[in-house]
Amino acid sequence: MTPPSGAPNVCQWLGRTAFEQFATFTGSIQSQAHIKPVHWYVASRLVVEGGFHPDDVRPRPPFDVRQRGRQRMLVYTPELATGGEHTVLGGLKTKDVDVVVTKPGVGPVIAVSCRGMTGALRNLTNRMEETIGECTNIHITYPALVFGYLFLIRANQIPQAQDVTAELEKAVSDSETPAKQLAANDIALQLGGDPVESIRRFYSALLELHGRRGIRNDISRYEAIALALIDTSAAAAGTSLSAFPPADSPLRFEQLFSTIYLRYDERFVYAAPTLKSVTERIEWGPDSPAFEPGRLPIELDYEPRLA
Repeated sequence: MTPPSGAPNVCQWLGRTAFEQFATFTGSIQSQAHIKPVHWYVASRLVVEGGFHPDDVRPRPPFDVRQRGRQRMLVYTPELATGGEHTVLGGLKTKDVDVVVTKPGVGPVIAVSCRGMTGALRNLTNRMEETIGECTNIHITYPALVFGYLFLIRANQIPQAQDVTAELEKAVSDSETPAKQLAANDIALQLGGDPVESIRRFYSALLELHGRRGIRNDISRYEAIALALIDTSAAAAGTSLSAFPPADSPLRFEQLFSTIYLRYDERFVYAAPTLKSVTERIEWGPDSPAFEPGRLPIELDYEPRLA
């Protein structure tokens, strides 16, 4: 995908290549260039699969909506895309949130925070403190807001061949003996493929923060959380490891968006029928130009929400 000329940091309609970029990025993580494509993936998916109007999503995805009879058609329009985060009023302080859906006259209704770690797993404890604080801060002001949390970790293994990401290869000693390939704290998977203990502890902590059902529930809980270990091998860079989290875990990436949509519909559609004209999610016309066979700019890993 090529962004509009002169605007490299605007939202792009990305598929799983967003996660491949996370797995293979070699620059400074301070730039957030390793995680920004994931923000764009989430924002675009909320439109295409979730049925939210692109005008209501920040960063604004590259789409336009046109009326054709009774149907609303989704049109891929890169020049309408914008970048950046959205500032949300918290109970303790304002907070820039990665992806936000706002409904006119209602306010923020969905927020998704995307985080990624490429190494230095000792910092997972600090990330947990940030995770709890961010959720609590936003829910104080907006207790009905559906808050999702996506956490990606590079599945760094002790490299045994030259099929690791460029960043890992850079960590190899200049000598021919690969004795200093990775710092111990950067290793996510033990020999055999099991996650290291720090990741298992982090996973257990996230389980306690997942699953907020109603607006009177604990405001420090997220409505939906997903934890994914991202493969860094050349052959499968960007794919999620299937063995962890366990297949029956509520923290599987496959469940993140469906849980967000369910909680949203419960609170803002079914529980508020008088607001249905504003809050009901859109079903896109099946003949939408964005979905024309042979013209899709990406390979979707989810189904569009079609009428």
